Amino acid sequence: MSDKKSVRFIITRQDNPDSAPYQEEFEIAYRPNMNVISALMEIRRNPVNAKGEKTTPVAWDMNCLEEVCGACSMIINGKPRQSCSALVDQLEQPIRLDAMRTFPVVRDLQVDRSRMFDSLKKVKAWIPIDGTYDLGPGPRMPEPKRQWAYELSKCMTCGVCLEACPNVNSKTNFMGPAVFNQVRLFNAHPTGEMNKAERLNAFMEDGGMTGCGNSQNCVQSCPKGIPITTSIAAVNRAATLQSFKNFFGSDNV
Repeated sequence: MSDKKSVRFIITRQDNPDSAPYQEEFEIAYRPNMNVISALMEIRRNPVNAKGEKTTPVAWDMNCLEEVCGACSMIINGKPRQSCSALVDQLEQPIRLDAMRTFPVVRDLQVDRSRMFDSLKKVKAWIPIDGTYDLGPGPRMPEPKRQWAYELSKCMTCGVCLEACPNVNSKTNFMGPAVFNQVRLFNAHPTGEMNKAERLNAFMEDGGMTGCGNSQNCVQSCPKGIPITTSIAAVNRAATLQSFKNFFGSDNV
């Protein structure tokens, strides 16, 4: 790779949500330690395709540039991943960039991830503490639980696991693997546990736990190495127990 003087990209572009996608090739000068984001920045600075024709700058999302925000997710050489951590030196050329197709395309490599965020709202993937007054230090989480909960908290809602999951598509309402993980995380929190039943009941509705086909693509594709399949199993067990509590109308089941 270091002997090559240029880097070639084939980018699937789309002018607006309703237009047809098309491919456009670009060739830029090679620089050591270049990642996909820096290459896209170079294309944006000088939007001329491989034919030498002036074109519109490529659109994509980005923010932190250090694999924390999850905004720059796209399909790189057929694999959904973060473009900020995708090094050109480690990619086969020509480098093919596509938008994630699980989500509606806004333009070029930009997608609308509202589907995932709406699902997180359904299961209340947060700890609802009302008021601005001091509530005190709150209950402490045991260290063993804190350690595995921290691994779950690494989720950056990048959408890669949804893109990799065959059960998340336009024909289903399945909320996706990331939601399992967040339900488990907030139900494990000493304060968040007060809404545990509410989260599990929401997860037993259409689009929830029954939509998982156990393909395990999610855990293989997660850029943070989160044990998503473990969370899926844990939430399924908790939801089954919650269904018995609902049936018998008791918290002592």
